[in-house]
Amino acid sequence: MIPGWLLVHTVTIQAYLGDSAYGPQYAAPVTARALVEEKVRTVRTLAGEEVTASTTVYLFPDQACPPESLLTTHTGRTASVITSALHSAPGLGTPDHREVTLT
Repeated sequence: MIPGWLLVHTVTIQAYLGDSAYGPQYAAPVTARALVEEKVRTVRTLAGEEVTASTTVYLFPDQACPPESLLTTHTGRTASVITSALHSAPGLGTPDHREVTLT
């Protein structure tokens, strides 16, 4: 698992629950420890489109943060989650973590 001492920021996550007749629905906000990296890069959405991500956030591997969730960084910026990937290799001693990219 990623060492906790690396997660020096606190973020707020509103997990995306789906769409309703009134628009997108989100879970109640939860706070999580994170490492926030402000770095522009190209990523693919779930639909396969190439988009520009402005921020990458690293979380503990068990932290829920599905695509389309809202995430507020330690700077107060709120953005939509483009991708959420679990990096895990049990038994290999690698730093398991969740990598989230934001618009």
